[in-house]
Amino acid sequence: MSNVPTITLNDGNAIPQLGFGVFQIEPDQTAAAVRAALEVGYRHIDTAQMYGNEKEVGQGIRDAGVDRGDVYITSKLNNGFHRPDDARRAFDETLSKLGSDYVDLFLIHWPLPTLYDGDFVSTWKTLEEFARNGRARSIGVSNFQPDHLDRLAEGSQTVPAVNQIEVHPYLTNERVRTYNREHGIATEAWSPIAQGKVLDDEVIGRIAGKLGKTPAQVALRWHIQRGDIIFPKSVSPERVKSNFEIFDFELADDDVASITGLDRGENGRTGAHPDTFDYIPD
Repeated sequence: MSNVPTITLNDGNAIPQLGFGVFQIEPDQTAAAVRAALEVGYRHIDTAQMYGNEKEVGQGIRDAGVDRGDVYITSKLNNGFHRPDDARRAFDETLSKLGSDYVDLFLIHWPLPTLYDGDFVSTWKTLEEFARNGRARSIGVSNFQPDHLDRLAEGSQTVPAVNQIEVHPYLTNERVRTYNREHGIATEAWSPIAQGKVLDDEVIGRIAGKLGKTPAQVALRWHIQRGDIIFPKSVSPERVKSNFEIFDFELADDDVASITGLDRGENGRTGAHPDTFDYIPD
């Protein structure tokens, strides 16, 4: 049995707090990576249309021999498909590629406020359709700022179940995390170790040495104790296993505070800023 805790979302559904991410894993490596993660004990896989490996995620689950109902799958809407009819077609394709008649969580990947006449509310209303017909058990957003979330609240009926945002010790993103918490939205943290940048940090290294853990395990445990949902990715079987082994120790409160104190604000951001990001894949 998995010892990964779950978080109950605002729609009543439960999500494993630790998952396996497949961002930047090549399609020809994805099925094997997913199978390896499931064999370690992961039961939460985070993918996206933009990653180009949804089909292989589905294959990896089948290869592992794990029942579909025992695996929590998240995918996300590609930036080029925000218009409602495009979103409907893209969602159908996601289900087909995964080989499933539903997805556990479906997200708007980016708000793209400078595109589509700034209209992501109609896109959100389309996701509400997927939730109503049961093909998306939960719906949420990714990279949404508080003002974006306010616009959803004004123009729709459903509060996002999650907001997946960049969070790590160098960008604690407290303003968005606080908004999420105050509105019953779970925070998912992408890039939880800042693409490896925090692994050489002196503070994290000192805490890791004291506990006999790796810097990555300490950073991931910091997220868990702060209540974030995380899904580190790796194609290394050793790291996949190591990233899963973060529930046999706890960080002291002062260690959590020391890591939180590493925040660099916007200077710590590794990805694009949601207010200006406007990339649409070819």
